[in-house]
Amino acid sequence: MEIIAEIGSVHNGSLKLAFRLIDTAKDCGATTVKFQTHIAEAETLKDAPSPKYFSKEKRYNYFKRTSFNINQWKKLKDYSEKRKIKFLSSPFSLEAVDLLEKINIRGYKIPSGEITNIPLIEKINKINKPTFISSGMSNWKELDLAIKKLKNVKKLTIMQCTSLYPCPANKVGLNIINKMRSRYKRPIGFSDHTIGITASILSIFYNVSSIEKHLTLSRKMYGSDAFNALEPNEFKLMVDSIKETKIILDNKVNKNDLKELKGMKRIFEKSIVIKNKLKKGEIIRFDDITFKKPGNGISPKNYKEVIGKKTKKNLNIEHILKKGDYY
Repeated sequence: MEIIAEIGSVHNGSLKLAFRLIDTAKDCGATTVKFQTHIAEAETLKDAPSPKYFSKEKRYNYFKRTSFNINQWKKLKDYSEKRKIKFLSSPFSLEAVDLLEKINIRGYKIPSGEITNIPLIEKINKINKPTFISSGMSNWKELDLAIKKLKNVKKLTIMQCTSLYPCPANKVGLNIINKMRSRYKRPIGFSDHTIGITASILSIFYNVSSIEKHLTLSRKMYGSDAFNALEPNEFKLMVDSIKETKIILDNKVNKNDLKELKGMKRIFEKSIVIKNKLKKGEIIRFDDITFKKPGNGISPKNYKEVIGKKTKKNLNIEHILKKGDYY
């Protein structure tokens, strides 16, 4: 299971903070850390509108201020590899792809907003590196075209997501996962933009190969991503829950195999116990027995086999009945 920690731009342009976020992702159990590669002048007009959830700074200015240069990107990639966590980034322009190729990035994540940017998709297709593609704001026709254009990418994972920040529970769309798998015959992942971790856990029941979730050091941090991200303790809880859920689903239990339950059965189940003192040769009646713990004698389920039998010896009250006690 690939667990992707989406850093986005929560680093706010600080290389030191970006390193710390890589460490945090690794410590929380993520297998992959993912950044976003923005080159403002190649990506957006200066007067392009900002999303409603982030309007404190003009988009162009924000990308310009928080972007890294090629040497910084290489340091981030190398540090990730040193920490033994996979490094991905989402390019938002053709120039961003060129930059990432210069640092020999090992894989890409095509963001939801670039689904219709066919020149970018064709460029990544030619490169043929492991690629994730998000589908958060595309319909089937748009997604069909994008997947078709990525035909040369051998390791392609399609991510179901909904590009609402935060995504409400009724818009998650886990039902689409199986439709995607049937339609494209490719591995399907899930990019979770909800506030909590429930959707990520539930996606495991749909056999996703990867789960992506935004990570921040604190939701009070500045930027467009922090408010909708998980803090470290929450992210670790998600990872631990995913692993536990996988163990539960992957291990089938044989209901007839009770070897590990023998001790519990003895403690919690009951035995047939003598209620009234019986002399040798007396007939055992239902009123002469009761059912008490522990369960190391004759099981109450066999009580009818005992009724009407004669005792072989005197039996005292609270005696756990044995098969050798009657005939």
